[in-house]
Amino acid sequence: MRLMRNNVMGVVLAVGVLAAGCGQSEPAPATPAPAAAPAAHDGRPIAIEANDTIKFNVTEIRATPGERLSVTLVNVGSMPKFSMGHNFALLAGGTDVKAFIKVAAEAPTTDYIPASMSSAVLAHTKLLGPGERDTVTFTAPTAPGRYEFLCSFPGHYQVGMKGVLIVE
Repeated sequence: MRLMRNNVMGVVLAVGVLAAGCGQSEPAPATPAPAAAPAAHDGRPIAIEANDTIKFNVTEIRATPGERLSVTLVNVGSMPKFSMGHNFALLAGGTDVKAFIKVAAEAPTTDYIPASMSSAVLAHTKLLGPGERDTVTFTAPTAPGRYEFLCSFPGHYQVGMKGVLIVE
């Protein structure tokens, strides 16, 4: 019995020495890469925040016909993307918004921007989770009018996550 206990202790000691790396030091942790600089955008900057109360903090944007705009959407909420993701989608004039929203709800793999209605979308961001941001740069329509923008995540438009681009 004593011999068996000594053998077990020897194995435990050997494993401990091997686990310690035989005197070798562990590699230093990798230094994180510096954060990438934000992409340069050539349009007038417009910042919009989306939050867990399912609202945009900007609901009206004014532009001149053909003006370049760079909309940056920031999700300032804390709920997970799968349950409270947000995007910005600017729709072409004359788009049936209710039909768009219905089809969008069935397009999770494309960030709720349905490929079948791509001609109705003038610009959009990707779907954002908490703390994420995305910028889309586009040219405002040349025809004066009101162009609706919205979050196409299911249910968000219906509770008021929308706004209007006024071109005049």
